[in-house]
Amino acid sequence: MRILSSILAVLIVGLWLAGCGGGSQQAAVAPPPPPSDVPDWFSNPPSDPNFLFSPRTAASLDLQLAIDKATTDARVDIGRQLEVRVQGLQKKFEEEVGTGNDAQLLAQFTQASKTVVSTTLNGSKIKSQKTLSEGRGYRAYVLMQYPIGAAADAFIQSMKKNDKTYTRFRATETFKELDDEAQKFEDFKKNQGNQ
Repeated sequence: MRILSSILAVLIVGLWLAGCGGGSQQAAVAPPPPPSDVPDWFSNPPSDPNFLFSPRTAASLDLQLAIDKATTDARVDIGRQLEVRVQGLQKKFEEEVGTGNDAQLLAQFTQASKTVVSTTLNGSKIKSQKTLSEGRGYRAYVLMQYPIGAAADAFIQSMKKNDKTYTRFRATETFKELDDEAQKFEDFKKNQGNQ
């Protein structure tokens, strides 16, 4: 019995020491570096005051499905960015016009905001794309871009549906900001056509 107790004690101490030693070895192992094939634009997306950008990646056994998944995720992200931007404009606009007599104008501004954000992102396009083999499937990297001026133009067109409200809206600073963005977008489209 005494021999069995001694063997058990040695085993327990041995297991405990092995557990302690294994933990320190695991802590010393550094995580693997990111793959070198990841495009730079994915890790460091471009910045441009005239565009919203969204880098996304997705994997699939099918190459086209990987691209489609990454593209869809990027468009959803741009929709979120656009919503945050429109909410900021709405807050600024509410502070600018106040309430009371301008309740109709605020209501139309809110409705136009929801319409622009919920519509498909016409004008969004893939700026860069890279596909790689990964295991038995594929990984797609996509950089989606969306011109801010396109959203501003869509917003102004939505406000134009009510002439009386649109006339009052045109007198605000928020309109001037949106109109400048829409004009930059029109100039950008013209320049793209000349190339």
